[in-house]
Amino acid sequence: MRNTVFIHTNPKQVIGALVAQHALRRHSAAPERFDVRILQTTDFPALQRFEGRRYLREGREVVWLNDDLQSFTPLRFAVPEAMGYAGRAVLIDPDVFALGDINELLDRDMGGAAVMARQMDSDFRRPLHYASSVMLLDCARLAHWQWEADFERVCRGERDYRDWMWLLLEPPGSVAPLASVWNDFDRLAADTRLLHNTHRRTQPWKTGLPSDFTPRGTTWKSRMGIWLRSIKGRGAGLYKPHPDPAQEIFFFRLLGECLDNGSVPATLLKEEIDRQHIRSDAHDCIARARQPAT
Repeated sequence: MRNTVFIHTNPKQVIGALVAQHALRRHSAAPERFDVRILQTTDFPALQRFEGRRYLREGREVVWLNDDLQSFTPLRFAVPEAMGYAGRAVLIDPDVFALGDINELLDRDMGGAAVMARQMDSDFRRPLHYASSVMLLDCARLAHWQWEADFERVCRGERDYRDWMWLLLEPPGSVAPLASVWNDFDRLAADTRLLHNTHRRTQPWKTGLPSDFTPRGTTWKSRMGIWLRSIKGRGAGLYKPHPDPAQEIFFFRLLGECLDNGSVPATLLKEEIDRQHIRSDAHDCIARARQPAT
């Protein structure tokens, strides 16, 4: 079974997924050694039967909406089945962009683990857990991953979505920590291997657009922000500029390359701008990103 990188996405994040696919190949010395597959929510009709259902998330019942910005997350657990429960795979979010060679990750000694992911420290609100937004998977050891049945258990209240996503339900010893540079949260540095624009409100390709995600409200600050915007009738507010201009330049340089090589057709970019999935000044951003550094 050929090593494969899976990018899971939905219609709102298609451009991000295509840019992520380009970055994986662009920054690999041997892109012929791996495949890239995009898992689209629209290709999984089973997701439709979860629309509008209540599910358990961090101890509260919330409503599942397939139109949410991150409705692709159950598909993280569809990868082993897509691989025929054989071989190695990497799963990434559509807002994860390679700067390093993904073969370094695919070839890694997993030390007997079935999954490797970035370990997140515990605090007063959260236990020690793992970020499943980037995972290295030994698919032969993940036959228990049945995404549709497991999502059904979440909707029946038998398990918490948070615990599912945080890999807290995996057998003891089967998950090993992955260096943070392979899932670098909004940090672009010399040692970054996979840049993750994980803070949704500052994703560089959405600056100025109306926010189209469901705020989690898991901290006092975020709950206050949700409340203040609601009383002002501002919904989820607007996407803000990324605090690191270099990350905006990095993304739009990649997007410009995608336009050049046809992996993102100009017609598709226009459609996504019209749908307000991509900021309206995207072409200006590409032009600025093409300018030589001073």
